[in-house]
Amino acid sequence: MLHLFAGMNMNTRLLLIIALIFVLFYEAINGFHDTANAVVTVIYTRTMRAKLAVIMSGIFNFFGVLLGGLSVAYTIVHLLPIDLLLNVGSSHGLIMIFSMLLTAIIWNLITWYLGLPTSSSHTLISTIIGITLTNTMITNTQLIKVLNISQIKSVFISLIISPIIGLVISGGLIFILRYFCRNNKQIRIHMTPSSRKKIDGKKKPPFWIRVILVLSAMGISYSHGSNDGQKGIGLIMLVLISVAPAGFVVNINSSNYEITRTHDAIVNLENYYKNHKTFLKRINQCNQFNISISNKPSEEHNKFHCNSLKEIHTIENMKILLDNLKSYNQLSVNKKTRIRCSLLCIADTIDKIIKLPDVNIGDKQLLNKLKKDLLCTIEYAPVWIIITVALSIGIGTIIGWRRIANTIGNKIGKKGMTYAQGISAQITAALSIGIASYTGMPVSTTHILSSSVAGAMLADGRGLQLRTIKNIILAWILTIPICILLSGLVYLMFFKLLIN
Repeated sequence: MLHLFAGMNMNTRLLLIIALIFVLFYEAINGFHDTANAVVTVIYTRTMRAKLAVIMSGIFNFFGVLLGGLSVAYTIVHLLPIDLLLNVGSSHGLIMIFSMLLTAIIWNLITWYLGLPTSSSHTLISTIIGITLTNTMITNTQLIKVLNISQIKSVFISLIISPIIGLVISGGLIFILRYFCRNNKQIRIHMTPSSRKKIDGKKKPPFWIRVILVLSAMGISYSHGSNDGQKGIGLIMLVLISVAPAGFVVNINSSNYEITRTHDAIVNLENYYKNHKTFLKRINQCNQFNISISNKPSEEHNKFHCNSLKEIHTIENMKILLDNLKSYNQLSVNKKTRIRCSLLCIADTIDKIIKLPDVNIGDKQLLNKLKKDLLCTIEYAPVWIIITVALSIGIGTIIGWRRIANTIGNKIGKKGMTYAQGISAQITAALSIGIASYTGMPVSTTHILSSSVAGAMLADGRGLQLRTIKNIILAWILTIPICILLSGLVYLMFFKLLIN
């Protein structure tokens, strides 16, 4: 690993260290905020002691990040404008990354200090929007050309719908438990720790209830790691690609099979375009970008830009470059950068074709498979990055869990949390987040669990503390506009100081 950084000068190393500290601090705060949710129910139902619950959550978060894949990581990355992804090593790209991280850290720290369970996902996505909006004003670019509207829309839909689903499903589970758990022995599931102590002389739940609560808490922790942890992985990869392109712009450890897989996907895509020429023509009518590097000395003219008009030419170049290539180590940094940018542009064109109304389902499935094969050597993360992010989230959980956990455990409902409410909220959250991670959609662990707890308490007729609910909803609503505005201002400040 260390040999990848050997050729850097002191300034580059310092920039890289600062950037990595920013990302890891962001992930630690993510642990403060979101991972604390996993321990709320097991602590406040007296299922586990706080220290043991937090350690357990940290461990399962670690494994969630380690084994959860990278689909969410690159869903977040592709919310960024394609021009930024192509030119992430430029001064604009670096300023964008730092502005995004600084804004997310500031807002997450403020809401954590106030004990408000806001969404790290909302925060991060809002910063991307704010920076993109500001950049379009600075560069006089059309917003529609740089902002990935469809991707942002689908992500926001998942973020908005997921807490509603959490509230409904959790409430439904309470009704099911009410119906099936009615005899004298099973009725204990509907007790709070204090009410059980009055009857049985002990606060801990019965053994089988405790097992369900512990297992569902493990599920939430694992699911959180596999979803939220991936965002940090994507951010670190952006930083490494921008600061140390020689070692990270493509996966230099790609096997011959993976490189051949990419080459074959390009050949198959070329054949597809030859048989469906009208699709490319229609895309070309809407796009006038260019994927070449100008010889002019200014940074703006040395940027990569996508040009679907030259799609076939780009594909031909990639076929030649990848033909009989055994390892990316054989290539210069410029050629590796060319491969990454060309593959991103080809994938961007595929995305546009998939959205055409007359592309049938079979063609969409084929194009998605080809896109996955095309990107297999550039959408990756080394194991040491995954482990580092996992440790950051775990440490963040252990250090700062208490503030958010206290709000969800004590201040949402008017009465104490019953074992049934804890089970309903945790099972709902674990399944919802797990499914979202599998499908590659970023969701808010905080929103899902908070709404699941609220849904369980409403269904149980226990009532909610309206002041707390109002504060939480207000924080949720304000997160998006505040982070858009703050990230735009931070980006503008850095731009004026460092570029102008």
